Amino acid sequence: MMKNILHKSFSVSMALLLLLSTISWTVEKHLCMGRVLDIALFHSAEDCGMDAGLALLDDASQYDNHCCDDESFTMQGQDDLNHDISNLDFSQQVFLYTFTTSYLNVFQESTDKVVIFDSYPPPILAKDLNILHQVFLI
Repeated sequence: MMKNILHKSFSVSMALLLLLSTISWTVEKHLCMGRVLDIALFHSAEDCGMDAGLALLDDASQYDNHCCDDESFTMQGQDDLNHDISNLDFSQQVFLYTFTTSYLNVFQESTDKVVIFDSYPPPILAKDLNILHQVFLI
């Protein structure tokens, strides 16, 4: 039962790791007067409305140096997922093989050894050795 739970949790975690490593992440921040007002994932951050207020002024050209700023960070996902074991050198292949076999052997169920003489009675003692040597458990 423990083996099945570990196997399922490991499979789910590996699937999530694969999913998260292949997605491209985009984080956008809207800064107004040096303070972060909005953070958005996968889409553009909302504006604070300061630009719309400056556009209503008569002489908007003097306000080109305004206080708002948009920052964007994009992390590209991994596109090439075809890794071949032949790209590894011999010592890395040996390590990978030994690690895999030792990891798989940890989860093998131990088999109980069959006792052939289980149904036979113990031998009859000629003398009781505990009483003969006067060895008693206290």
